[in-house]
Amino acid sequence: MAAPLSRRTLLLATAIAAGTPALPYAASAASGRPGAAPRAPAALAAPAAPAAWSVRPFGLEEVTLGRGVFADKRRLMLDHARGYDVNRLLQVFRANAGLSTLGAVAPGGWEGLDGEANGNLRGHYTGHFLTMLSQAYRGTGERIFAERIGTMVGALTEVREALRHDPAVLNTQGRFGTAAENVRGSHQYVDLPAGVLGDTPAITLAAWVRPTHDGAWARVLDFGDDTHRYLYLAARNADGVPRFALTDSGAAGEQGLDGTAALPLDEWSHLAVTLADGTGTLYVDGTAVARNTAMTLTPAALGPLAHHWLGRSHYPADPVFAGAFDEFDVWSRALSAAEIGALRERRAVETPAGRGDLASYAFEETAGGTFADASGRGLTATLRRTWGGPSHPGFLAAYPETQFIDLESMTGSDYTKVWAPYYTAHKILRGLLDAHLATGDERALDLASGMCDWMYSRLSKLPAATLQRMWGIFSSGEFGGIVEAICDLHAVTGEAEHLALARLFDLDRLIDACAANTDPLDGLHANQHIPIFTGLVRLYDETGEERYLTAARNFWAMVVPHRMYAIGGTSTGEFWKGRDVIAGTIGATTAESCCAYNMLKLSRTLFFHDQDPAYMDYYERALYNQVLGSKQDRPDAEKPLVTYFVGLTPGHVRDYTPKQGTTCCEGTGMESATKYQDSVYFAAADGSSLYVNLYTRSTLTWAERGVTVTQTTDYPREQGSTLVIGGGGASFELRLRVPSWATAGFRVTVNGRAVPGTPTPGSYFTVSRAWRRGDTVRVRVPFRLRVEKALDDPSLQALFYGPVNLVGRDPNTDHLECGLYGNAGLSGDLLPTLTPVSGEPLHYTLDGTEWAPFAEGTEDPTHAYFRRSEPRVVLGGTDSGVANPAKDDGTTLLDEIWAEAPFRDKGALVAHVRSTVDAWVEAGLLGGDEGERVVRTARRASYAD
Repeated sequence: MAAPLSRRTLLLATAIAAGTPALPYAASAASGRPGAAPRAPAALAAPAAPAAWSVRPFGLEEVTLGRGVFADKRRLMLDHARGYDVNRLLQVFRANAGLSTLGAVAPGGWEGLDGEANGNLRGHYTGHFLTMLSQAYRGTGERIFAERIGTMVGALTEVREALRHDPAVLNTQGRFGTAAENVRGSHQYVDLPAGVLGDTPAITLAAWVRPTHDGAWARVLDFGDDTHRYLYLAARNADGVPRFALTDSGAAGEQGLDGTAALPLDEWSHLAVTLADGTGTLYVDGTAVARNTAMTLTPAALGPLAHHWLGRSHYPADPVFAGAFDEFDVWSRALSAAEIGALRERRAVETPAGRGDLASYAFEETAGGTFADASGRGLTATLRRTWGGPSHPGFLAAYPETQFIDLESMTGSDYTKVWAPYYTAHKILRGLLDAHLATGDERALDLASGMCDWMYSRLSKLPAATLQRMWGIFSSGEFGGIVEAICDLHAVTGEAEHLALARLFDLDRLIDACAANTDPLDGLHANQHIPIFTGLVRLYDETGEERYLTAARNFWAMVVPHRMYAIGGTSTGEFWKGRDVIAGTIGATTAESCCAYNMLKLSRTLFFHDQDPAYMDYYERALYNQVLGSKQDRPDAEKPLVTYFVGLTPGHVRDYTPKQGTTCCEGTGMESATKYQDSVYFAAADGSSLYVNLYTRSTLTWAERGVTVTQTTDYPREQGSTLVIGGGGASFELRLRVPSWATAGFRVTVNGRAVPGTPTPGSYFTVSRAWRRGDTVRVRVPFRLRVEKALDDPSLQALFYGPVNLVGRDPNTDHLECGLYGNAGLSGDLLPTLTPVSGEPLHYTLDGTEWAPFAEGTEDPTHAYFRRSEPRVVLGGTDSGVANPAKDDGTTLLDEIWAEAPFRDKGALVAHVRSTVDAWVEAGLLGGDEGERVVRTARRASYAD
């Protein structure tokens, strides 16, 4: 349904929270009609924010990335987006609707009919790709992305239209003319009327077939009641050869004929079976390949049968025949070998046998869903789907609705049968909504709205207890960020049913536990639950129900820092373990990339309500480390090259093509790489303040205030940034984030003059003035080398320089042992212990091992954590000869000495060493002579500033 124009700008604002910042509707846009030009994103004004937001983000078209690591990574993904054949993504949708797949081959992995768990997640990747294209168009304005969106939306519109109606014949080139094709994945078969066989004691069955898949037990025909009484002709049995059989006592009683060679794929083959007087013969391409003289059963002996199917088996686990049918005939006698041979060369009507007297189908129809019978008996056949058809005309998916239906009765997880259908629906819905927001295509909005109408029609009929059970099932019941997407859609459609639909996904036990700040996360699947909370924040926006927002706030604090690795990621083997267990969960499958993506979305959405700098501290950590490092630094036309897991075990080599490159994390990785700029700047809802959250080369166009802000920096290679105000004059507060790690030296100047005030780490430093064109703000953000200790093992540490996680590059599979205090400077900075690598910014060596930013997407074996080892007291590069003692909690003498840094001068350091040593000697932790040696070493050593 079309949305009223007066509502559209509201949605376009709220969609920003989803990671595809919103665009308002341009009333003059012609898009939405086939062939209409997409609207230009750069020409649109910024949207209003929901009333609940105290700050709002800017659209991707309002923030332009400059040169740097983000632009470099994005360029690789944009090239992939420009070149990938979208028909490959559409293949599974078209197949599900019985449409031509245009010869396209699905990507594989999770995205295809043969994918993991029977391809039960297929379609999700198409949604991700639509979102990526939408963000790419928003961020660059390049028409190619809008055109690709239009192609995909047009195809999905055709798919839904086909699914709404009974299946229609798909023509292909036949053996003698036109033939009918059932593409693999369509679940289509031909249903013949009852009475085809009558009571004939003898029979000949003949068909031209062109199989396109080698699935065992796909039926050419299956006439029967159930799995007890039937006769069938299979294109391939378990051994890969044709088989004919009939039985009145199930599989054990089958009397059959087996071929000797497999039918070739994508080629026409002629199959025929004759049965009379106890003898059955199987012919392939006019040649007898099997004969059985002990076949006592006949069609007459089976009696009337309930079903007469071409392409479908009575065994539900058997595949539907994929391929094409040309002539199919049934005779009430056994044709001779010569007659069978003639059928191999000519149409039946042109041979001595003539058309089948029991049934005869030429499959020459070019429209509709029925096939005429030329036998004279009037047995018109009908094209059907094994699963019937959608329950609602809004249904759109790449597999049958049975996935959704089966979930409603499931009590436990089995992803080989049902794998997160509502998760997949979310990705498609989000992609369509983003496509509409980016290009104004009304077809995309109609598809998205229809999907929600369909979901409401299903879920609103279910008891509350059923819904609670469904959403609590691991994997099968996963629904991703669908609540967020539905809320965004509701804001544009205004449909009360859409908001009601969003609330049908409430998982009450999770919401209530988190609202009460009772940590329920141990043992839960991480990425199944993180996006739930972004949806809850959006539900709060729409309903004002406080428990939603409270639950989301508390949940975030259960993850950060209690289940967070140094790079910002979370989860091990996709699951959470106990609170504060970090070292104890490190493995080869830690830090699923989707989790970081969704934690970023949640962090920014919470920031819209509470301007807690901790949210943006986390955002910087995860973005500059895991998210950047999850994208490989090389081009690829076929794969996005994004990690699934990031193993944090020693010597781990990142895998950028997991499971053929179509997992959830490749999908979110494509999105991440086309929206890096989404949180660089935020504005107060009333326009009174501008938040600078990230220091990255970029240009903001703040149309509301008539100004631009151009940020020039090489951060994080540069320790600071320069911002220049452009446009007309405006008064507002410029709020500059002071990272929590920036513990000394953060300074701000405006036009060369220092701004008074004391910056506090983990806050925002405010500069308030009437800004003029050309005003220049210089932000100095000094970096220090520091360590972060695993919460459950302080000796296991990660190394950071400013925001950058430095990882050791070494193939050793044991933790590297490193000491860092040896050359520490008076500031407490550990950097002098490292040796810079010439010509390689942010690269260092320590004890022969190179340390480099995690963000670099290489295939080097890495050590994200190392074992801290400070066996001797070394100060200013001078070894005291004294072993470094430790307390019971692991704190060493050197830890306590350097904990008081920075020191104003060497004297202050020596005085602190003296007092610390005396305390340790008095406590019996250090000998008096040893203490004096440590003090003497402190006096004679030299220190960097």
